[in-house]
Amino acid sequence: MADITLIKELRNQTGLSVAAITKAVQEADGDRDKAMEALKALGGTMAAKKADRELKEGVVEAYIHPNRKVGSLIELACETDFVARNEEFVALAKDLAMHAAAMQPENAEMMLEQPFVKDPEQTVQGLIEQAVGKLGENIQLAGVSVIAIG
Repeated sequence: MADITLIKELRNQTGLSVAAITKAVQEADGDRDKAMEALKALGGTMAAKKADRELKEGVVEAYIHPNRKVGSLIELACETDFVARNEEFVALAKDLAMHAAAMQPENAEMMLEQPFVKDPEQTVQGLIEQAVGKLGENIQLAGVSVIAIG
């Protein structure tokens, strides 16, 4: 049986099912890094399967940097109002708005390819794919706009 402590740690970090995490840990022979890579790949697979689902809900989130010289507005879309009101979804939208202000992408497609400002080990797309795995819905960055002075 896989190490319970490792499974719990990965569950807290990824939000994926215990069964998926246990399988990844077993296939990685208990190696945390290999298991995490497998779970990231699983998140991408889950996101791809849900990509065709219709996006009817979501949130618009704004971020203004404390220096008041740069601000951003993002649209994060999902399938249902239940997920749109979820704390994790709203927190993701806030993080993406902050990322947009910091990195100033020209458009949503460019932002998806950028290393996430809070964790350069993963891309913004990877962060969204993790949310798809946790929340079970198609989630997409539908728009981004940045205004900067100077």
